[in-house]
Amino acid sequence: MSDRTLLEVEDLHVSFATSRGAVRAVQGVSLTLNQGKTLGIVGESGSGKTVLSRAIMGLLPRSSTTQTGSVRYNGTEILNAPNDDLRKLWSTHIAMVFQDPMTSLNPVQRIGNQITEPLKIHLKLSKGEAKETALSLLMQVGIPSPVERYQAYPAQLSGGMRQRVMIAIALACAPRLLMADEPTTGLDVTVQAQILDLLGQLQHDRDMAMILVTHDLGVVATRTDEIIVMYAGNVVERAPTNVLFKSMAMPYTEALLKSTPRLANPSHTRLTAIEGRPPDLLHPPAGCPFSPRCPYAQEKCHRERPPLVEAAPGHSYACWFPLTAARPQEVTV
Repeated sequence: MSDRTLLEVEDLHVSFATSRGAVRAVQGVSLTLNQGKTLGIVGESGSGKTVLSRAIMGLLPRSSTTQTGSVRYNGTEILNAPNDDLRKLWSTHIAMVFQDPMTSLNPVQRIGNQITEPLKIHLKLSKGEAKETALSLLMQVGIPSPVERYQAYPAQLSGGMRQRVMIAIALACAPRLLMADEPTTGLDVTVQAQILDLLGQLQHDRDMAMILVTHDLGVVATRTDEIIVMYAGNVVERAPTNVLFKSMAMPYTEALLKSTPRLANPSHTRLTAIEGRPPDLLHPPAGCPFSPRCPYAQEKCHRERPPLVEAAPGHSYACWFPLTAARPQEVTV
């Protein structure tokens, strides 16, 4: 496993033009990812994690999007690169497993055609070579009867098998970086574990870097080297995975963990919800964006936005009163 940096994102901002004004979906995000390592990006719906991953891939609609900052893949700037340059990266260098395979797969194309297409376009394989490689990929991702599934349509497969097909397509051209955006959404718990274990094994076998995007801290707890927690387009905590779970500092990270289902809990145990709702990104609050929902918020939290500071090597957070510090007593008036 190499320590060479494969992906560098620096001060990335992404905003969308709307009739009500600019929506600031990603605000000043920076990260690095080395070859063979796995980064988890965690947050609620609307936190900016999917926009971040698609901005890295160059998959956002440029007509209505402003992107500033820097995204470097293997030392080459790719943010706002021409589409022709991005197409040379897609599949062969960077690939993505999307959230919903039923809408990502072409419903009127056979599975085999969808796997062989990138092989013929990017690797210039013949029809026979592409089919042989596709059948091998179906076997690698654990799909039974690959010859039969090769001829099937997406609607003829279960949700778990469709997701495995998406993984096969993403891995077809042996990318060095795999982006997985909520790869287990809509799958039952057993199938979720199978898909995540499969991704981990394939990543290890191929020495790929991987970014795992999810709303569930439980998903990334044992499958990542580092975790970034996002809220309202901002990184609010970043740490090596083992450090984050031992000494999380951001109240929002704690709230996400408390809302995660636990196998040890009895059946029908009521989940702990995060009170309130995420802020309006058109008009974000003046202080900490989480302050209206934070049970520990002080007056300063509503008034001033905390910077992202590195409190320990590799561990950064944006909070005036972190969980790891003694908290001032509330003054009752």
